[in-house]
Amino acid sequence: MEIIKVVNPQMGGKKAFELFKASIESGAETIGLATGSTPITFYEAVINSDIDLSHVTSVNLDEYVGLSRENKQSYAYFMNDQLFKYKKLKASYLPNGETDDIDKEISRYNDILARHPIDFQILGIGSNGHIGFNEPGTSFDSTTQLVQLAPSTIEANARFFDTIDEVPTEAISMGIANIMAAKRIVLIAYGETKAEAIYNTVHGSVTEQVPASILQRHPNVTIIVDEAAGKLI
Repeated sequence: MEIIKVVNPQMGGKKAFELFKASIESGAETIGLATGSTPITFYEAVINSDIDLSHVTSVNLDEYVGLSRENKQSYAYFMNDQLFKYKKLKASYLPNGETDDIDKEISRYNDILARHPIDFQILGIGSNGHIGFNEPGTSFDSTTQLVQLAPSTIEANARFFDTIDEVPTEAISMGIANIMAAKRIVLIAYGETKAEAIYNTVHGSVTEQVPASILQRHPNVTIIVDEAAGKLI
């Protein structure tokens, strides 16, 4: 693992963009994207650049179950608001959280990932060490699946909703095996609440109780942290 410490999220976004740009210039055709507050400065750097993504396909890590694409808290809405309305991509895929057939949707998304191997994956991390929505205890062999969100994840995401009761309790998420299949992974984390998870990811045992710890076994991972998130490493 390569560890890069930055002074603030703005610098972290710029550093992640530098790595992203290098991958695109080296021929990356499929990018894996993340949502939440952490990657926003990365998307800002992408938008403010002249990078051409018209030949690039994107696949997103996850989507809440039960929210429409028009709901401002859905990840489809987030991606359009933070990136897609500014940069033209060849194609963009997210799990369909409105599906009436979860099993069919899971199969569809695994097929998409098989047809579009990820060259560059952006990741965030939960305070409990989750990547995507793969909560502690998720099998390292998992592929796209329906997940029950942990109470700590629901609580963390409640800041985006009017009340915690509005936070979805389920999501469709790429599995850990899908994430590990990416050729290049860049994980970004900011803030003291992520410090323990980052320590366990970098220096802890590789265990399904800390899903991100599997990244120790990936050949090409960069972790970008600010001083607070990286204070234990």
